[in-house]
Amino acid sequence: MVETILYIAGGLILLGMILSLWRFIKGPRTADRIMAFDVMTVSSIALMALIALFNNRIIYLDVALVYGLLSFTGVIVIARFIEKGL
Repeated sequence: MVETILYIAGGLILLGMILSLWRFIKGPRTADRIMAFDVMTVSSIALMALIALFNNRIIYLDVALVYGLLSFTGVIVIARFIEKGL
Protein backbone atom coordinates (compact mmCIF):
# COMPACT_ATOMS: atom_id res chain seq x y z
CA MET A 1 0.00 0.00 0.00
CA VAL A 2 2.79 2.42 0.90
CA GLU A 3 4.67 1.63 -2.31
CA THR A 4 1.56 2.36 -4.35
CA ILE A 5 1.20 5.75 -2.70
CA LEU A 6 4.89 6.49 -3.34
CA TYR A 7 4.50 5.55 -7.02
CA ILE A 8 1.50 7.85 -7.28
CA ALA A 9 3.52 10.62 -5.60
CA GLY A 10 6.35 10.06 -8.09
CA GLY A 11 3.91 10.32 -10.97
CA LEU A 12 2.49 13.55 -9.60
CA ILE A 13 5.99 14.95 -9.17
CA LEU A 14 6.78 14.10 -12.80
CA LEU A 15 3.52 15.74 -13.88
CA GLY A 16 4.47 18.86 -11.95
CA MET A 17 7.88 18.89 -13.61
CA ILE A 18 6.32 18.61 -17.07
CA LEU A 19 3.87 21.42 -16.37
CA SER A 20 6.60 23.66 -14.99
CA LEU A 21 8.76 22.87 -18.03
CA TRP A 22 5.87 24.05 -20.20
CA ARG A 23 5.68 27.29 -18.18
CA PHE A 24 9.47 27.67 -18.44
CA ILE A 25 9.32 27.45 -22.23
CA LYS A 26 6.07 29.37 -22.74
CA GLY A 27 6.26 31.90 -19.88
CA PRO A 28 5.58 35.42 -21.10
CA ARG A 29 7.71 37.10 -18.42
CA THR A 30 11.11 36.42 -16.96
CA ALA A 31 9.64 36.06 -13.47
CA ASP A 32 7.45 33.20 -14.72
CA ARG A 33 10.50 31.43 -16.07
CA ILE A 34 12.43 31.88 -12.82
CA MET A 35 9.53 30.52 -10.81
CA ALA A 36 9.13 27.56 -13.18
CA PHE A 37 12.85 26.81 -12.88
CA ASP A 38 12.57 26.86 -9.10
CA VAL A 39 9.57 24.52 -9.20
CA MET A 40 11.49 22.13 -11.45
CA THR A 41 14.45 22.06 -9.07
CA VAL A 42 12.24 21.45 -6.02
CA SER A 43 10.42 18.68 -7.91
CA SER A 44 13.69 17.07 -8.91
CA ILE A 45 14.86 17.18 -5.28
CA ALA A 46 11.66 15.39 -4.25
CA LEU A 47 12.20 12.87 -7.04
CA MET A 48 15.77 12.26 -5.83
CA ALA A 49 14.41 11.62 -2.34
CA LEU A 50 11.93 9.08 -3.72
CA ILE A 51 14.68 7.36 -5.70
CA ALA A 52 16.81 7.23 -2.54
CA LEU A 53 13.90 5.64 -0.70
CA PHE A 54 13.23 3.04 -3.41
CA ASN A 55 16.91 2.09 -3.81
CA ASN A 56 17.83 2.29 -0.10
CA ARG A 57 20.73 4.63 -0.92
CA ILE A 58 21.28 7.41 1.59
CA ILE A 59 23.91 9.09 -0.61
CA TYR A 60 21.19 10.29 -2.97
CA LEU A 61 19.81 12.43 -0.14
CA ASP A 62 23.20 14.13 0.18
CA VAL A 63 23.18 14.85 -3.54
CA ALA A 64 19.65 16.26 -3.25
CA LEU A 65 20.71 18.49 -0.35
CA VAL A 66 23.67 19.93 -2.25
CA TYR A 67 21.52 20.39 -5.34
CA GLY A 68 18.93 22.24 -3.25
CA LEU A 69 21.54 24.59 -1.83
CA LEU A 70 22.98 25.35 -5.26
CA SER A 71 19.51 25.83 -6.71
CA PHE A 72 18.53 28.27 -3.97
CA THR A 73 21.69 30.25 -4.51
CA GLY A 74 21.15 30.29 -8.26
CA VAL A 75 17.60 31.57 -8.01
CA ILE A 76 18.65 34.31 -5.59
CA VAL A 77 21.47 35.42 -7.90
CA ILE A 78 19.18 35.48 -10.95
CA ALA A 79 16.47 37.39 -9.09
CA ARG A 80 18.98 39.94 -7.85
CA PHE A 81 20.41 40.34 -11.34
CA ILE A 82 16.97 40.99 -12.80
CA GLU A 83 15.95 43.36 -10.02
CA LYS A 84 18.90 45.74 -10.04
CA GLY A 85 21.88 44.13 -11.70
CA LEU A 86 25.05 42.74 -10.17
